[in-house]
Amino acid sequence: MNKLLFLSLLLISAGAVPHPASAAGYDGNWSVLIITEKGDCDTAYRYSVGVANGQIRYTGDAAVTLSGTVTPAGAVKVSVRLGDDGANGTGRLSATAGAGRWQGFGGGSSCSGRWEAERR
Repeated sequence: MNKLLFLSLLLISAGAVPHPASAAGYDGNWSVLIITEKGDCDTAYRYSVGVANGQIRYTGDAAVTLSGTVTPAGAVKVSVRLGDDGANGTGRLSATAGAGRWQGFGGGSSCSGRWEAERR
């Protein structure tokens, strides 16, 4: 499974439908730490993401497809794909931090764990 895929998944949420301006409370740059608890993925990854009006975007240069959202209440849903590999995550953001769970699949194996985020 591609490691960037899992990282991006946790770091990124982008949605097809924009969220109300009240989700703007999470706007800005975030540092996300992705921790593998089960499976054969690397132990941990750290990435930078940006949030704008409820949409989370990966600010790195990996060739991944990312989508997901953060609601005005801070609920996060994320998805990332790289070829046939992918990962999905959920969690919650506050004004300065966040946390959640993720699960990935691909190449006949799976990984899962948790993620932590902090505003930069």
